[in-house]
Amino acid sequence: MTPEQTSELFALLMRQEELLKQLVASINKPKLGLHSEAGSCKIYCNRHNGSLWYTLNNSEASAITQTALTGYLKELKFEKCERRGKEVYKLLITILADRTYILESGHDTHFAKSVLAAIATLTPQQLYSPITLQPTPGTTDESVLFCRVWVGSELVMASYNEQSNWREISKQALEICKSITK
Repeated sequence: MTPEQTSELFALLMRQEELLKQLVASINKPKLGLHSEAGSCKIYCNRHNGSLWYTLNNSEASAITQTALTGYLKELKFEKCERRGKEVYKLLITILADRTYILESGHDTHFAKSVLAAIATLTPQQLYSPITLQPTPGTTDESVLFCRVWVGSELVMASYNEQSNWREISKQALEICKSITK
């Protein structure tokens, strides 16, 4: 490669980096003008209220009829909180789409395990694209909820079982997610 070609390649890479920074900045901008989407929307991912997922408004459950959520994965974290008078751990999944969505699931549910196992198999580069989360009911148990994870039109295939090392899987998923927010 000649010095001129190297210089030209370097200039193109610098331009590409600048365009990526502009793209990320535009994604993170709030909506301007009048709208009804202030703040984030918390979605509860379980089958307790007759649907696959729902929101709460003044303690009233409101079913979400859409079958999937597509957006950019911004954060995965575990949080200790109190539900029904008991201390529990929840997995919180933050997705940036038309607004910020925070999906909450029990840390050891099939929904959480499905998401963590799938994210742990991805590369940080794959998470620069939107992902789709699709709650899926269990077929034999009315209380079970799984989650399919899609990157583009590709279903992320990630199996797990009773012997899966959830500490390692969770650690890997969290690390991959953190690497995209640096």
